[in-house]
Amino acid sequence: MTTLVIIDAANVVGSVPDGWWRDRRGAAERLRDRLAVDGVPGHEGPVEIVLVVEGAARGVESVPGVRVEAASGSGDDRIVELAAGARGRPCLVVTADRELRRRVSEFGAEVVGPRAVRGDS
Repeated sequence: MTTLVIIDAANVVGSVPDGWWRDRRGAAERLRDRLAVDGVPGHEGPVEIVLVVEGAARGVESVPGVRVEAASGSGDDRIVELAAGARGRPCLVVTADRELRRRVSEFGAEVVGPRAVRGDS
């Protein structure tokens, strides 16, 4: 069964102070492109990657291998909606946000931190 991987773009991009705040959309696009090429390290099986963006990153387009969801309001709320809709299939959420981790865990989602997709060691 295909694992749904939901990525909190703002949280992952914001996890390293590399100047992302000067170009939030560009930072989200770089993350999207890395995911399209590298996938999710440690998850060799089939995955459906959903990158949730909000605020200044809205407008980032989907690419083959990564579906981009622009949250109309809170990115966290959209991530919770996606996790809730994944019942019955494996779901992995990538975020360091404690409250979001708690909320998606209630729907059975596994949660990992930003390093899982940043390529950091």
